[in-house]
Amino acid sequence: MRHVVDLAVVGGGPVGLATAVAGASAGLSVVVLEARAGDGDKACGEGLMPSALAALQGWGVDPQGHVVTGITYRSGQHCASARFRGGPGRGVRRTTLVAALRERADTLGVETRLERVPSLEQSSQQVTVGSVTARYVAVADGLHSPLRRALGLYRRPARRAGSVARYGQRRHYAVRPWSPMVEVTWADDAEAYVTPVGPREVGVAVLGRRGGSFDDWLTRFPDLTERLAAAPVTSRVRGAGALRQTASSRVAGRALLVGDAAGYVDALTGEGMAVGFASAQALVDCVVRDQPEAYERRWRQVTRRPRLLTEGLLAATASQRLRRGLVPAAQRVPFAFDTAVNLLA
Repeated sequence: MRHVVDLAVVGGGPVGLATAVAGASAGLSVVVLEARAGDGDKACGEGLMPSALAALQGWGVDPQGHVVTGITYRSGQHCASARFRGGPGRGVRRTTLVAALRERADTLGVETRLERVPSLEQSSQQVTVGSVTARYVAVADGLHSPLRRALGLYRRPARRAGSVARYGQRRHYAVRPWSPMVEVTWADDAEAYVTPVGPREVGVAVLGRRGGSFDDWLTRFPDLTERLAAAPVTSRVRGAGALRQTASSRVAGRALLVGDAAGYVDALTGEGMAVGFASAQALVDCVVRDQPEAYERRWRQVTRRPRLLTEGLLAATASQRLRRGLVPAAQRVPFAFDTAVNLLA
């Protein structure tokens, strides 16, 4: 008879590994199934909000990086900044974060298998996923989750008036961070995010519509282009998109979707890891209680605020007039900008 573990996790990215660590910390037996060998690098803004950092530290994970004290928005001569009220966050290379989570998972006895999982089979009592039979499976296989589609949970994203599909690209530079804040620079059709990730390294992510190289998009931000002109490049360009992904539900029997596989609005507000880690803990809580049906409600609770704020900001910036007025408005009403940032932190 095949041994049955408590929780199988499909996907060895940060949220999948966080789910495994949270599960093992709660006393569950956990196996992670990851399709790709390597360091786990993908396009990612790499800024951890204070709540995300607190979640990691609560699980015994404390990755090296650079202090992040808040968020700054820039547009032309306009600038608005908001500091995190509850303590700093941290800029962390995705590869560093994945390595720290893997190390903690190993310490807790989590087994990792290199295995691609295109489908699963489940009964009322258990799930068979690849070489593993488990009581539950956490589906954390990414933005374009094959298992989300196999489970019949994929839903085509609704198209809104004036909206376009958005994509992200990211590259690192060897330069001393010029600010302890994540800086977001707004152009007419894109944003550039600069995150300090080390004493002499920053990550630069550009979000916009499809098409064009990273360097092409960077030219929309002349001040940033000038600042980075002499800085050595320390990573190759990574891309991701389309960013908006939706699911009809987070629960299909004993299969529970988490992270980007559960649905994703946009990287605009930078709270992806915080939401992912909160969802991971919610999933584990439901598994521990044998209440998978409760996870959909818990997921909606922990993601509601960032989903609404991100949707609202996307809707507002679909208009060029409102987009150009966003940073000046944030500068004129700093309390509102500070409140919005700290609602997500």
